Amino acid sequence: MLDTKDGQLCERLPAGTITGPQTLLFATSTGIIVTNLFAPQTLVGLIGPSLGAGAASVGLVAMATLLGYAAGLFFLVPMADLAENRALILRMLAAAALAAGVAAFAPTIGSLLVVLFVLGAACSAIQILVPIAASMAPPGEAGRVIGDVMSGLMIGILLARPLASLIADAWGWRAFYGLSAAALVLLAGVLAFTLPRRRPEAKSTYGALIVSLFGLLRDEPVLRRRALTAALVMAAFSLFWTAVALRLAQPPFGLGQRGIALFALVGAGGAVVTPLFGRAGDQGWTRSATIFCHLVLIGAMALATWAGASQSEASWQPLVLMGASAVLLDIGVTGDQTLGRRAVNLLQPQARGRLNGLFVGIFFIGGAIGSLLAGVAWSWGGWTCVCTIGAVFGAAALLVDWIGGSE
Repeated sequence: MLDTKDGQLCERLPAGTITGPQTLLFATSTGIIVTNLFAPQTLVGLIGPSLGAGAASVGLVAMATLLGYAAGLFFLVPMADLAENRALILRMLAAAALAAGVAAFAPTIGSLLVVLFVLGAACSAIQILVPIAASMAPPGEAGRVIGDVMSGLMIGILLARPLASLIADAWGWRAFYGLSAAALVLLAGVLAFTLPRRRPEAKSTYGALIVSLFGLLRDEPVLRRRALTAALVMAAFSLFWTAVALRLAQPPFGLGQRGIALFALVGAGGAVVTPLFGRAGDQGWTRSATIFCHLVLIGAMALATWAGASQSEASWQPLVLMGASAVLLDIGVTGDQTLGRRAVNLLQPQARGRLNGLFVGIFFIGGAIGSLLAGVAWSWGGWTCVCTIGAVFGAAALLVDWIGGSE
């Protein structure tokens, strides 16, 4: 069906129109965009000396894009329920490409922090792409589509750190942002010709949309429950990946920066099961699959504790165990988030943008808490303490499953 506005044709695509190539495009797009959010965590050691920044300022670099992303989730993503989505995404990608390009030439730490904040906010376009994909899914297959798209997102998250490390090792940290700007420009060009138009049906003002976020959170128990478990497992995820580099640098592993970057690639293996969880949700197995994810997370933390406590002279044995724990952890996290996204996207089609912004914003808070606790736990009790806290997050998620009952 075609709609007209301002003299232009705007296509309203019915459900069931998404194709395999389109799903791949959505997955690839989210994967490319999300690398900008996590890459700074591995670049701070190079950025600080090159800009003459102190330790306190350098610590802000890793948080700048994430803080910007959080701002984008709460203040930009809700516009997906008000403005035509393709145009909104293209504008945000243009802003992201410009910010990345400026970051490549930033002369001071202060200017870099500003442009990284803008870059993070613009990268929240990810959470507009996901609802578009969900709206195009055939009836009863939203979970499959969201799972397929989420696999690209999770692979991007897991590859961001090693990719940034390898690029910076070869050409310097500025090269990463230069290449990212080029990739974002290319992606915007592709999406301009392939992304369907989606004009939301909501008739409201921007201010009313922002205020409505509180009402959605109050009125949707599924949103509250799924966002809470997502925040808990994301806290465990951030806790593990923030502290594991410290443990891998110690005996018996003794890995350098490049070895740690390669280890991070192992976790990407967990993303291959993401579509399976989406299909499990479509089959009505949401609760049982969610409980399975949280049990896997707890098991991953137990295995990581064992690997970290190993006194074996052969470093490859504990390294294999640590790698297996990373894969299991990522399976638990991606499964929970895929099932959560599916449930949230089925609540109110007219509010998908706001629902996704709330869901991701809340689990981002969990991730920030996990990162914050990593340093404290490491200083207090080392690797065992880190894994114990991660397991506690998993147990708390199981408690939410039990209290929440069936969905």
